[in-house]
Amino acid sequence: MLMAILRCIVSAVLILTTLVQHCTMSMSHTDDGALYLTPMIRAGHIVEARNACKVVGLLSEEAQSVESYSGYLTVDDIHNSNLFFWFFPAMNDAAVAPVILWLQGGPGIPSLYGLFEEHGPFSVSEESGTIELRNHTWVSTHSMLYVDNPVGTGFSFTTDDGYNKDQAAIGRNMYEALLQFFKLFSEYQKNDFFIAGESYAGKYVPTLSYIIHQKNPDASIKINLKGIAIGNGFIDPVNQVAYGKTLYQYGVINENEKRKFEELEHIISNQIKDGNYTGAHNTDIELFNNGVFKKLTGLATAYNVLSDTEESFEGIWTYVSHPDVRAALHVGERLLNDGCKARTYLLNDEMQSVSPCLGALLDTGLYRVLLYSGQLDIIVPYSGTVMAARSLRWSGAERFKNATRTIWRVRASKQDTTDVAGYATTFGPLTMLLVRNTGHMVPSDHPVWAHEMITRFTSGKPFQ
Repeated sequence: MLMAILRCIVSAVLILTTLVQHCTMSMSHTDDGALYLTPMIRAGHIVEARNACKVVGLLSEEAQSVESYSGYLTVDDIHNSNLFFWFFPAMNDAAVAPVILWLQGGPGIPSLYGLFEEHGPFSVSEESGTIELRNHTWVSTHSMLYVDNPVGTGFSFTTDDGYNKDQAAIGRNMYEALLQFFKLFSEYQKNDFFIAGESYAGKYVPTLSYIIHQKNPDASIKINLKGIAIGNGFIDPVNQVAYGKTLYQYGVINENEKRKFEELEHIISNQIKDGNYTGAHNTDIELFNNGVFKKLTGLATAYNVLSDTEESFEGIWTYVSHPDVRAALHVGERLLNDGCKARTYLLNDEMQSVSPCLGALLDTGLYRVLLYSGQLDIIVPYSGTVMAARSLRWSGAERFKNATRTIWRVRASKQDTTDVAGYATTFGPLTMLLVRNTGHMVPSDHPVWAHEMITRFTSGKPFQ
């Protein structure tokens, strides 16, 4: 009798366990067909989650040789906020290679842009609409994690009440995503970890890094953060709004036109100092989006003074909208957001500074910081980055200002010579780097130098 009862109990437990596992697996795919990994991660079904998020079927035979994983991580249950990620283990020595989280700017530009246009393993062919392997990809030497951030950007989404309104909220969501990522891919938790991004990500990167610094001591999952790299970053707007001077030095506006820019820049500066951040944003829009820049310069874009064409996302949008690609990326019926709504919620945040976070990180002495700038950028000019870097408050500030500038040389591809790639100023953990002949998107304009730059930085080698 007792044995019969025990057998019934065991059978009931097995049935219950099977039901729980089935429910958990079912929860990962909802009616929209997207892959939500968080339920499986929370239930401890890591192997199943890893298998489910593997990417196959990207309309290119070449692409099948590149290992990658994608899906959704739920970062706010109340507001159904989900961040889309695409992860590429390093092609070489993945077990020990540094891991880089890449965040795009905007706000509202998906990190898919950096993946396809800058340093991911693929680029989109405008002619065929398929993807091709990139010759100089950061994935050859680094494991790359691309996240569409903040929610409402790219494939990431939320409800209306879940949109982020400041850097603290964005940082909290990203931190939660990283905790889940390192549960899902725990073998990379010990690897050196870096956070990198460009443009408006100059705000995301320091904020997230500081949150990690604060949380790590008591966290059950410790993130092995070693440093951050920010390209043409919008870090400290009051010191970086310097368009007129830059354009005048390039010779594309005259003295009178320079004064027009400087009048508006002065208004922006005063609005920021008065805490009128939305007003400062609107004045900045008047400079660029409402025609002052194009009317006075005739230039097609503010991202590279030498460029005659505007940036286009059409090829990327078309490719990732293909049904087979959407299935491969596990996004189901989810639409690719243009980021406009996410940006609207951040209007009051745009002109605020994150330099206190950056200064605090530098003061710890624990993290390397690289601020790199394309020489030909206008929207976040090098002169503005210099002002922002020199205005940082940290213990090494004065010695950084007096540091000797070095010439950064890179070996030429087909000659036994070196090219002058840029100029670096370094003291302690902080390096400010000018990259020659590049604009706002340095890796896109010069992929060879950009790959050398990030590899040199993550390995701790000096720029010389």
